[in-house]
Amino acid sequence: MTLDALRLEVPDILEEHAASLAELNEQLALARLQPQDNALQQVLSLLFRLNRSAMTLLERQRALQSFSDEYRHHAKACQADKTPPALFVHLCSELAIGFKRLLLQILQGRQPSRPHLAWCLYMAQHFLAQSLLRHYQLYQEPPPSLWRDSHLLYWIGEHQHCLDEPVAAAFQPAPASTLRGLYQQMLLLALSNPFHLAEGECLVLFAALSPLAGLARLLPWDDEDDLEGPAIDLTESQPCLSQEQPAAGNHDYLRRFELGALLIALHEPAPLQSAGERQLLERVQQHWLGRQQRRHPRAEHASACNLVVGLSSIHAQLLEQRPAHTSAQILDASSGGARLLCNQDQARQLAVGQLVLLLTGSDTPTLALVRWRHLNAEGLHLGLRYLKGLPRPVWLRRAPSAQTHPGVLQSTPAPGIGWHHGLWLPNGQFGEGENVWLQLASINNQALLQLPTANLITASVTRYPMQLA
Repeated sequence: MTLDALRLEVPDILEEHAASLAELNEQLALARLQPQDNALQQVLSLLFRLNRSAMTLLERQRALQSFSDEYRHHAKACQADKTPPALFVHLCSELAIGFKRLLLQILQGRQPSRPHLAWCLYMAQHFLAQSLLRHYQLYQEPPPSLWRDSHLLYWIGEHQHCLDEPVAAAFQPAPASTLRGLYQQMLLLALSNPFHLAEGECLVLFAALSPLAGLARLLPWDDEDDLEGPAIDLTESQPCLSQEQPAAGNHDYLRRFELGALLIALHEPAPLQSAGERQLLERVQQHWLGRQQRRHPRAEHASACNLVVGLSSIHAQLLEQRPAHTSAQILDASSGGARLLCNQDQARQLAVGQLVLLLTGSDTPTLALVRWRHLNAEGLHLGLRYLKGLPRPVWLRRAPSAQTHPGVLQSTPAPGIGWHHGLWLPNGQFGEGENVWLQLASINNQALLQLPTANLITASVTRYPMQLA
């Protein structure tokens, strides 16, 4: 075993004496009486100090178990939020630090028992997994140290024969029950194009991977193998090597992520798996084997533009009613879409799956979907997928004189057969098979149509293929 456990990223000890466990539990109990933000701040301050204080192994273990209970409490309170508070993300990171320091104390002791070591490795990995998950929830890149430490914890578990030791951990969303499964759950999440997922889907995917992730295997490296699974270098600060990166590291630290058993299990009946989880797993599995999502070459292009966000605002813009615009900068354009840079304040309304209208100063605006997003110090980066065709405003009614509902008709010429049409509506407003009256702008007549099966559904809008005379 050559990878050194001392490479785990933990802060220096700054204080020789920490609060007693009785005092700590009393302070944690008082913190629970505060509003959530204040409570999180107090818990985080206590944990921050504890992680930088000298303690015996038993004292630190009992204190961290108390903080794990506080984590469960706050995780439940944050469950309904699609975007977790920054303090909660920081709490996950500090808990990982605490269990990494406890692990170092265990490894420096005399012959730790395998269950005890497996539990500590698992808890450290769990809070790194939570930190990863919460960064992806916020569409932010996780810190490089997270992957360095995750790989190292796996390496330690492999050499201490702890990878498949079962650990009972009642956390939500549910983690896998072994160190191997939990580490591979993180790898699969990172390989699933998390910045392309709609808000809330990261949590669903993490839970859906829980019973499956342990079926995959990290195999020893063989230069002559022709497997197509991802290559992982346990010394790198990234989940796996990209397709362009050569596997040039020490073979002792290289692994091939074999997904065969997992891919078979995805198609087996799973009674506890919801339909939403099944659909999400089917959608992301193509990325696990490195299949490229981009179809068109990149074209760097810098220019100012405006976005009209949401179906009702697009409808108003097409009627020249001047709704509010969001300013943005185009950084990259191609035949299929564009990458934009916006102000971070726009993150909430520009969710993955949102319908937008891109205004660049040309006569014809471009209808597009938000395909992915990523937040960093520069601002909010958006990936747009262009929707070919002419966007036109329409109104829909359930009866000829009933209340009107705005929609957008996307019309594309089809040589020899006229036009292809797609009708964009907000999710849940109408249902498949429902009869509706459709009226185009500047036309007085209404046409009675039956809504067919949708051919595209996002987190915000639904598109129905239409045939119009």
